[in-house]
Amino acid sequence: MKNFLNKIFKKERDPLSSEERIKIIEESSKLVGPGVFYSTLVIIASFLPVFLLTGMEGKLFSPLAWTKSFILIVDAFFAITLTPVLISFLLKGKLRPENKNPINRKLESIYTPILTYCLKWRKTVLGINIVALLIGGLMFTQLGSEFMPPLDEGSILFMPVTLPDVSNSEAKRILQVQDKLIKSIPEVTSVLGKAGRANTATDNSPISMIETIILLKPRQDWRKGKTKNDIVTEINNKLQIPGVTNGFTQPIINRINMLSTGIRTDVGIKIYGASLDTINVLSQKIKKALDGTPGVKDLYSEPITGGKYIDIVAKRQVIGRYGLTIDDINNVVEASIGGMKLTTTIEGRQRFSVNARYAQEYRNSIEALKKLQVQTMQFGPIPLEAVADVKISDGPPMINSENAMLRGSVLFNVRDRDLGSTVEDAQKKLNTMLTKMPKGYYVEWSGQWENQIRANKTLRLILPIVVLLIFLILYFTYNSMKEALITMITVPFALIGGVFMVYFYGINLSVAVAVGFIALFGLAVETTMLITIYLNESMNKMVEKYGNSSEVITEEILRHYIIEGSAKRLRPKLMTVSVALFGLIPILWSTGTGADIMIPITVPLIGGTLTSTIYVLLITPVVFEMVKLRELKTKGKIDIIHAKH
Repeated sequence: MKNFLNKIFKKERDPLSSEERIKIIEESSKLVGPGVFYSTLVIIASFLPVFLLTGMEGKLFSPLAWTKSFILIVDAFFAITLTPVLISFLLKGKLRPENKNPINRKLESIYTPILTYCLKWRKTVLGINIVALLIGGLMFTQLGSEFMPPLDEGSILFMPVTLPDVSNSEAKRILQVQDKLIKSIPEVTSVLGKAGRANTATDNSPISMIETIILLKPRQDWRKGKTKNDIVTEINNKLQIPGVTNGFTQPIINRINMLSTGIRTDVGIKIYGASLDTINVLSQKIKKALDGTPGVKDLYSEPITGGKYIDIVAKRQVIGRYGLTIDDINNVVEASIGGMKLTTTIEGRQRFSVNARYAQEYRNSIEALKKLQVQTMQFGPIPLEAVADVKISDGPPMINSENAMLRGSVLFNVRDRDLGSTVEDAQKKLNTMLTKMPKGYYVEWSGQWENQIRANKTLRLILPIVVLLIFLILYFTYNSMKEALITMITVPFALIGGVFMVYFYGINLSVAVAVGFIALFGLAVETTMLITIYLNESMNKMVEKYGNSSEVITEEILRHYIIEGSAKRLRPKLMTVSVALFGLIPILWSTGTGADIMIPITVPLIGGTLTSTIYVLLITPVVFEMVKLRELKTKGKIDIIHAKH
C-alpha cells in the first residue's frame, strides 16, 4: 500500500487513471473497514448496561442506546459500501500526501515536540498521570449521589396535609388562604388547588390532603437572581399554618412516584407490622429521630390514628321497653344521616339515584344527632339519645396494607443536598433503633431511593461483564493479551476528566451521569484502539527496515518510529474527537425542558473526551515505548502484532 501511494504521489500530470483510482479506493477501504467494524462493536458493547436498565431509568435512556447503536450499525454499513462508491465519483485531480496539508502540518509541528518531551521524561509524565488519577479517585468519593437529576417541569405541586379530623369547611378555608398567599408571589401566574379526592375510585386522597398546582411565569419575568428553589422556600415561609405540614414536588414526578412506589415524596420509610397502634408508635419515633437531619425537608408521618368516627350504639334493654328493634334504629340513622335511596331516575343513557335525608341543620353536630326523632308505636316520637349512645371515637383515618401486612410510612423530600448522602445519614440515625424493633415488624426504604438502589444493582452486575466483553473484542483485534491490557489501562485515565468536570460542575452522580461515563468508556477504548493499531503498523515498518533484534534496534530508532506512528495519523484521531466535542458542547448552554437530564450526560463526556485525547496522544505512546523497550531487554526482540486494520 505504501509503495503504491509513493508511486501515485510522484506523478506530475493526470496522476490517477481509472484503474489507479479504483485500486487506491479498494486498498483504503480494506485498511479502514475492519477498524470500523471493531470500533462499532466496542461502542455497542459499552452501551449494554443501558439496554439492561429497567423501570423509569430504562424507559428514559434505552431509546438513547438503541438510537446510537442503530446509527453506528447503519453508519458502518454505508462507510464500507456507499462511501467508496461516492469517492470513486468525487476523487479527481492530483493526490497530495498528508504533509502537504497546511492544517495537518501545523498540528504535527505542535504535537511532535510535545510527544518527544513526554517520551524523554516518560517516568515523570506517568507519575503526573498517576497523581491525577488518585486525585480523581478522591474527588469521585466526594461526589453526591441521586437516582435521577430533578427534571424541571416548569410548575410546582404543593401538597400540604392537615390533621385527619379536619372538617370540610376548615379544609376549604385553609385551601383558600393558601391559594391567596401563593398568588401574591410575583413569579406565580396561576394557582389551582383541591382538597380530598376527585370523583374517581383511583384517587384515595382524604380530605386532609390538599393538592395545589402552581404555574410559574416565564423565567425572563422573574425577579433578578431568583431561582425555582428560592420560590419554593418563599412559598414555604409564607404558608406556616398551625396543624398543616407543607410538602413540595412537581406534578409529573409525583404521579410517577405514587404509581411506581406508592410514595408521593422523594423518600419514604415504610413500616410493616400487625398492629396499627405499634406501627404508629414506631412512625413517631422514626420521625423524631430524623428531625433536623441536613437535607431532610417536609418531614411527615402519615397519621395512622386520629380519624374521627360517629358511633351510634343501640341500648338493647331500652329499645325493648319501647317495642323497637335494632333495624328500627338503623333505619332512622340511615335515612337521617347517610340518606336512603328512594328511586332511580333515567335521563337518556344516564341513571341518577334519588336519596332522601335530613337537612344539614338537623345533623351538623352531636347534639343535633342526639335529638333525631325515633317513632314508636305506643309512646310517639322519642329522641335518639334515649335509645342509643351517640359519641365520637378515634380510629384510623385510612388503613394502608402492602404485601399482606399493615403499613405505615414516614415521608420526606430532599432539598439543598444530594439524595444519597441524606439517606445514608438518615440510615445511620435509625440503625440502632431498627435493630430493636418488635418481632414481626420491619422497615423498607422506598421512593426515589428504591429506584436508585435498583439501578445501581443493575449497573454493578453488568459493568464487569461489559469490560470483559470489550477486552475480548480487543484481544481478537490484536491477537495479543498484552496489547488488549495496554488499551484497557486507558479507561481509568480517560475517566479522570469526566470526574473532574462533574466535581467542579457541582453535579451529583446519577443514572444520567452513569450513562455519560458509559458512552465515554466506549469512546476512550475506540480512540486508544485506533492509535495502538497505528503504532503497531509503525513497528512493522521498523522491523521491515532494520530487522527484529536488540542488536540493531536502538532506543532512538524505536522512538523515531513511535513518533512517526503517532504523528502521521494525528488528523483522523483529532477529527474523531472534534466531531464528538462539537456535537456535545452546545448542550452545556441549553436551558429548555430536558436540559436537566442532558447536561449530566454531557458533562462527563466532554471532560473525559479532553483527558482521553491527551492520554491517547501523549501517554499511550509513552506506555507503548516502555513495553517495547522491556521486550527488547528481556526477549532480545519486540513482539510484532498484526492487528486487524
